[in-house]
Amino acid sequence: MSDSSAVQGMAKRLDKLYEFDREPVSEDKLQGGGRFASVFSGEHVAGTEFVIGAFFVLHGVSAYDLLIGLLLGNLLAVLSWTFVCAPIAVRVRLTLYWYLRRIVGPGVTVIYNIANAFLYCILAGSMIAVAATAVGIAFNIDMPSLSDKYPNSIGWVLTVWLVGAVVATVAVLGFKRVSQFSAVCVPWMFLVFIAGAIAILPQVGDVQSLSGFWEVAKTKIWTGVPATDSNGVQLEKYGLWHIIFFAWFCNLAMHVCLSDMALFRFAKHWSYGLYSSLGMYLGHFLAWICSGIMMAGYASQKGFLPSEFAKIAPGDMAFAACGLAGGLAVVLAGWTTANPTIYRAGLALQIVTPNWPRWKMTIVAFIVATTLACFPLFVMKLLDFVAIYGLILMPIGAVVFAEHWLFPLLGLQQYWVEKKKLAFSWPALITWLGVLAICFPASQMTNGVLKTPMDYIGVHLFFRWLPGYFISLIAYIVLASLWGAKQTERTVA
Repeated sequence: MSDSSAVQGMAKRLDKLYEFDREPVSEDKLQGGGRFASVFSGEHVAGTEFVIGAFFVLHGVSAYDLLIGLLLGNLLAVLSWTFVCAPIAVRVRLTLYWYLRRIVGPGVTVIYNIANAFLYCILAGSMIAVAATAVGIAFNIDMPSLSDKYPNSIGWVLTVWLVGAVVATVAVLGFKRVSQFSAVCVPWMFLVFIAGAIAILPQVGDVQSLSGFWEVAKTKIWTGVPATDSNGVQLEKYGLWHIIFFAWFCNLAMHVCLSDMALFRFAKHWSYGLYSSLGMYLGHFLAWICSGIMMAGYASQKGFLPSEFAKIAPGDMAFAACGLAGGLAVVLAGWTTANPTIYRAGLALQIVTPNWPRWKMTIVAFIVATTLACFPLFVMKLLDFVAIYGLILMPIGAVVFAEHWLFPLLGLQQYWVEKKKLAFSWPALITWLGVLAICFPASQMTNGVLKTPMDYIGVHLFFRWLPGYFISLIAYIVLASLWGAKQTERTVA
């Protein structure tokens, strides 16, 4: 067989990996709860948890604020998946990326999906980079630290591309393979997180009881005192509300912004949204706590000063705590999180192309994400990035929620843009851009040159999305009413 024939044969097999990209999922293809338990556990017991948990230590979170904040914030995230995202997905059985066409028209859909896919590529890239740090340590590759912005060696770049290739392979194979990959990896990864924290805890302090652990946690790990950066400037201190809102919005794009319709369209019932609790409490609760312990333990073991903490890579912490098993856990954790993220990005890109198959666009997403992963800047700014990318997508999530649930209650016509055959929903576009003009952290991004209203009144980045969401709901309902969504008869989806 010639090379060209082999390539054509591979392309035909990949073309059969159809996943209802442009139509509702059929009843016979719905998945049981175990699939969702696997995906959520795998995606949120992740390589990025090593970074986020460590950043909480750097930003001086107190032990009490961390514990209560994670309990409440993760609960709000679970409720958002269960009562905001899953019911819409189960009702329409479409991805958000295709459902949007009915609400905002093909023009706005193209703009949104390109923006969505690019933001997901950045997120997946940070996960790939975290996984690559463990591979780099195992093979003694010169790697950048969290304080670097650019790649520092050819070995690092090659390692990132090798790690990313596995992500692309699994994501191309579709939802079922993504969930199966997670089901195999998650139980072991979860145990490694716990084992690593327990193994390195003696480096922080002598713990003989639960009360002893709490004392060490308050005085040696989550002390309430922020670390300083390499210039001797103290980092911003995070308190209870920072943790609550961060835990809630760090997956804002998936639940409130509805991107996880791509997953829940396969669910048999909207209550499958409760499976997100496995990711929130096994991942975002326990894994962040374990990561903080490993961060403090490794820093104590190496004698790092607070100003040197940013030099610590996730792979360093994991190897110090659990040896080779810890390093492997970082790699697998990065993969299990990046897999569904690249899968979503591929779906978003596929929708804006002229009938190109999903697998081709997933490969495009992989190339973009892996290129970005070479730059540690995206990992270093991870906390800010997850806030910003959720903020950017939030107004369109509010638009979809308003049209799906509120329009029938208010006597407004659902899918009026589709029925009028409009290319653009100007109410949706004006709402999106207008709310970003109010909420976006322009001052932070331009060193104070530009400011939005929320910059002027000093609203913290973590808190901006919630008022922005309600502004979006009201603005879209008013604008759509004025633009042509009024009707004489009530319509139900």
